[in-house]
Amino acid sequence: MDDKKLKLLNLIKKVITYSDIELSSGKKSSFYIDGRILTLSPEGAYLIGEVFFDLLKDKNVDAVGGLELGAVPICGAVAAISYLKGRPIRTFIVRKEPKKHGLRKQIEGPIKKGDKVIIIDDVVTTGGSILKAIECAEKEGLVVVGAVALFDRLEGAKEKFKEKNINFISIFSKDDLNVR
Repeated sequence: MDDKKLKLLNLIKKVITYSDIELSSGKKSSFYIDGRILTLSPEGAYLIGEVFFDLLKDKNVDAVGGLELGAVPICGAVAAISYLKGRPIRTFIVRKEPKKHGLRKQIEGPIKKGDKVIIIDDVVTTGGSILKAIECAEKEGLVVVGAVALFDRLEGAKEKFKEKNINFISIFSKDDLNVR
């Protein structure tokens, strides 16, 4: 594991809460990763941008994006780091529901039909957020070529993506943290 990934893993360990908690998937868990504390911190955003960029830089992809709220800060980090590295990767955000005013968009960002995209998220459990983002992206004419999550809780998302022929990569998983 390179230095950036190791630093990022150590930051993830600092934002874990051990408590019985209900996840967005409806599942119960004995631990919770507070992704926003990590992704909205200066060091976390920088390291996430670097690690995601290292993974994406050689892929044939026009943009990355995902469902609000988990993907939003990751998109910003990837956009900034990719620009600084001379290989700009556009980003977009998928709203849970279309806006009720203005242009009434469900997807925001500098994308166009036919763009090859990767859907991103902070933490996956069952994969529901990524699947919703994929559905919206495809409805807008984007070509989804894969999905990447910062952390996989190893509770069925990977298997669900495989069934649907979605190339999926997680930077880290529950196994990397030795959580119960």
